[in-house]
Amino acid sequence: MQTALRVLQHSRFFADLSLRALVFDLKQVRRYLTDDGLRAAARRRVEEAIGPDTRVVVAHSLGSVVAYEALCARPGHHVRALVTLGSPLGMRMVYERLRPEPGGWPGTTVWTNIVDEGDVVAAVKDLSLFFGTGVTGEGVTGKVVHNGSHAHDATLYLTAKE
Repeated sequence: MQTALRVLQHSRFFADLSLRALVFDLKQVRRYLTDDGLRAAARRRVEEAIGPDTRVVVAHSLGSVVAYEALCARPGHHVRALVTLGSPLGMRMVYERLRPEPGGWPGTTVWTNIVDEGDVVAAVKDLSLFFGTGVTGEGVTGKVVHNGSHAHDATLYLTAKE
């Protein structure tokens, strides 16, 4: 299934179809990407939660998209580390719809992306292929966990040893 997702997400012909069809289990992500009012409200809530004392942002699934966009939109924030869990950020249908423009660094010193090999929401495992580099000149660091049959479960990501 992941191979099929990877192939279809790189097809120009299926790009818009894949947003509707392949994102069946990602209804929230699709809605966020296509509903400007919802997107603005979600980003505003995340931006308001990131205060001057916030140093680490941990975000799962759709939350990783919202957190990435919120951090990119706030240059000069004090967040040092972004940790994304089961993130769809590397999926073409998500990546190409990021605001501001995709591929920027979120202004953190470190970005760690944690994935389960079986997590279809995180179809693209290596986000360093798509995003620039951080302050230290390094790309996104990837970590692989094994969440068993519940590959996308946030609790399993958060309790994994890695």
